[in-house]
Amino acid sequence: MKYAGRGTARIAPPDSLRFDYVGPLGWGSGAAVVIGDSVAWADPEKNFRSLVPAIPMLWASFAMARPPASDAAVFGTRLVDSTSQRRRTIWRFAQIEDTLDYVVTDSAGRVLRLEAEWRRRGETVARSRSQLDPLGSGHAADARVDFPEAPARLELTVVAVDTAAVIPPALWRSRR
Repeated sequence: MKYAGRGTARIAPPDSLRFDYVGPLGWGSGAAVVIGDSVAWADPEKNFRSLVPAIPMLWASFAMARPPASDAAVFGTRLVDSTSQRRRTIWRFAQIEDTLDYVVTDSAGRVLRLEAEWRRRGETVARSRSQLDPLGSGHAADARVDFPEAPARLELTVVAVDTAAVIPPALWRSRR
């Protein structure tokens, strides 16, 4: 089954996100506020959890790598392709049950893509791939998050970015 819809994400860096969405003909609408890796509130919660079961992947879809948990072992490396001069920076955040890998691909100092993979007890929970704006704004242009176990997919296409927006305080409160 495939559904399409529209949504709005308001991001207050470095760690706050308000996500509003609506499915076709108003079906499946909802909203949520995410602070860090926690959902402050979601309305309806079950609907949001089914749409976005992996908060780290939601952040990655907006081309934002969250810092590792305090108990995570952190590994990293940088690889350079001598032919294309593209660089890949790789981070691994490993915890007892969870491993989160990020791969940032850049060329000539400009980030082109952020990929992430989340594994729990060795099984892949989700994979994401965000293409960044080709004009170099640093914002995601589009993203795809796959959940192989479900199987499910969340695709995002950014149609506008307003960096001068002031987010009113009431926006962070529940819709009810």
